Amino acid sequence: MTPRLLRVVFLIYLAVGVYVAWTHHYLTPGVLRQIAEAFLSVFLWVLVLLGVDLHLAR
Repeated sequence: MTPRLLRVVFLIYLAVGVYVAWTHHYLTPGVLRQIAEAFLSVFLWVLVLLGVDLHLAR
């Protein structure tokens, strides 16, 4: 398999996995919000140290 085909297969596999997790209620909007806040705080840690609140509005 070529690297490009492997990426496409992986993205399809990932998309199906997200869909299955969503339909079986393993992923909810609350969980996705927490994951997004965690990624923001990891990548923008300097802002967290400066006192910026990275919590997403509900």
